[in-house]
Amino acid sequence: MSETATREASIIGKEIQYKLRRSSEATKPRIDVDIRGVRVVVPEGSKVDPETLLADNAAWVVEKVSKFDQYREQIPNREFREGEQFPYLGEQYEVVVEQRSYSEIVDEDFRLAEHHVEQTSIQRALESLYRRKARERFEDRAEHYADQMGVEYDKIEIRNQRTKWGSCSTSGTISLNWRLIMAPPEIVDYLVVHELAHLREQNHGDEFWSLVAEHDPEYEGHAEWLNENSAQLVFTENDL
Repeated sequence: MSETATREASIIGKEIQYKLRRSSEATKPRIDVDIRGVRVVVPEGSKVDPETLLADNAAWVVEKVSKFDQYREQIPNREFREGEQFPYLGEQYEVVVEQRSYSEIVDEDFRLAEHHVEQTSIQRALESLYRRKARERFEDRAEHYADQMGVEYDKIEIRNQRTKWGSCSTSGTISLNWRLIMAPPEIVDYLVVHELAHLREQNHGDEFWSLVAEHDPEYEGHAEWLNENSAQLVFTENDL
């Protein structure tokens, strides 16, 4: 897949920056809009005019761009230094660097091992701690709900997805984004239940949602919380 430099188009009175990608895998032209911007993807050899495609979908594109502009404004300006606070299971914990054999969460502090911080940075040491605690929490909750739901999964993978919170493979691997450990416990549980439900129902049909509701009656509110507050779970600008 090849990508051109950033272009600019004027649609319904708004200047939109976009990138054009020509893909050998694409079967038809499409427009992708996410936190990283607008991309027009066309099959290789296609004579489709990207600006015509954008103009034909102008209202949808402008709405999506506006949504992600607002999202960017909600992203916390995080500073990786002692005394700063970061979310953990929905609560704010303070970063402390001290002499200890390994980093751990104690009371309401992220207590980072000084030697690890010196070898890497506060950011990397904190991310490592987040990932470890995420694995512990996700595996515990997956085991709990799998037993309740009567399903079996192969393993839990801690992923670094930028655009997905979780997924379930046909082989039974449950993948969850480590940043979820920053969300409240009930949001973590909702994602675990959601992905485990896919072991029985691969689509998002009525039977799937009935199964989710059986084990998380408040799932609609939890899904809405994640939709409205996902910006608060951005760790660094590199997540975008």
